[in-house]
Amino acid sequence: MSTDWLDGAAQGRADRAAVLRQLIARKQSVAVPGAADGMSAQLARDAGFEALYLSGAAVSASMALPDLGMLTLEDVTRKAREVVRASGLPLIVDADTGFGEVLNIMRAVRELEEAGAACIQIEDQVFPKKCGHLNDKSVVPVEDMCRKIAAARQASSGLLICARTDAGTADFDDAIRRANRYVAAGADVIFVEALHSIEAMRRARAEIAAPLLANMTEFGRTPQTSLQTFNELGYELVIYPVSAARAAWRASKSVYEAIKRDGEVGASIDTMMTRAELYQTIGYYDYEALDAKIVKTVLE
Repeated sequence: MSTDWLDGAAQGRADRAAVLRQLIARKQSVAVPGAADGMSAQLARDAGFEALYLSGAAVSASMALPDLGMLTLEDVTRKAREVVRASGLPLIVDADTGFGEVLNIMRAVRELEEAGAACIQIEDQVFPKKCGHLNDKSVVPVEDMCRKIAAARQASSGLLICARTDAGTADFDDAIRRANRYVAAGADVIFVEALHSIEAMRRARAEIAAPLLANMTEFGRTPQTSLQTFNELGYELVIYPVSAARAAWRASKSVYEAIKRDGEVGASIDTMMTRAELYQTIGYYDYEALDAKIVKTVLE
């Protein structure tokens, strides 16, 4: 039901973090799709997913901006609040490099906790960062990242800390070393970005003493790998950060082109969510029922 927010908090902030911890503790790979807005979040929840991921790349693209560290903390917390409100699910939030240094990280943790997030993800790239599957990335000294993680741990009242390393594209040995340093600094989950082979996935699992998150993005360095395979390898979380958004944007592009070309929607209608489906998804009638003064809408 879409009106859960009217109850104050359908699921408290601490509860969502606790649920994410329980999902990780199952020791079975959990598929975590990306959702960059409320509608996507609700559709993902209705499809049966147990947790969601807010991708910096998806939020940037939704604003027609490149994924080059251009987002602000306000941009991300606003979207996080929207996704949590719509879904009630544990949300992992991509906070890029943390919007600054130690004090900025601490503020980001507090803001995201207030927004209802379950986990903050921070990475060790030099600002301005780049997409993790592109070349020519630079990483900060390991001690600098450890200070950020320790600061995030100190500021958190329950929020999980996911530490991402981008060192692997240049030196996989360094990525493994960094990952274990980040665990020692207080990270709850490790994200080795751009795993380039099954062998690399297997080695990361064998040598990193912490729950692991894998990025099953499309068109990147990581080969398309099934959730079953990730489960067999021992990965706790598998994100699909921009999958649904890519499909939605491609569909929107086709509709715009059809209207411009043909002067009508035409065959695109068959690809659309109907008005009835839309109203059911967003709980339209549930909202009407909250106020008896509103006459129920009848679709003709």
